[in-house]
Amino acid sequence: MPQSEMRLIKSVLEYLPRGDWPTIDAEVRGFYVLYNHRKRRGNDDNFDFVYVGMAQNNVRGRLKNHANSWKKWGEWTHFSVFEVWDNISLQEIGELEGLFRHLYRWDSKANSLNIQRSYKPLQRLRRATHTVQGRNQFRWVKKHDGTRGPKDQA
Repeated sequence: MPQSEMRLIKSVLEYLPRGDWPTIDAEVRGFYVLYNHRKRRGNDDNFDFVYVGMAQNNVRGRLKNHANSWKKWGEWTHFSVFEVWDNISLQEIGELEGLFRHLYRWDSKANSLNIQRSYKPLQRLRRATHTVQGRNQFRWVKKHDGTRGPKDQA
């Protein structure tokens, strides 16, 4: 896989055909995205987001399960794999996956396979922020230490 200079992502393979899942190294851990490829008029291609998942130890195993699943088989045609660096914890991988699921939770096409439509820690944080800040009164301000963050309650 090509190497990157990113803090979280070590390497990436994008938009590979479903049948290429056996080419992924067994020890790759990180998260993956399933897409449904649709040809458009002309030479334009669409890769509709279908599902995001994480693999604590073996992305290839997760892709194999999806490829052999009668429920998911016809829903996706391509996939991308995002390998994380070795020092990234399982909790951090889960947080990234949860964030992506949260972002796509109301997308009618993306949610066809995403049973977990939101990420509970993010929901709790949102509720706590609204409780502290007052709903619809959330403002970011420059703090006296030079950072930006939510306005403190008086």
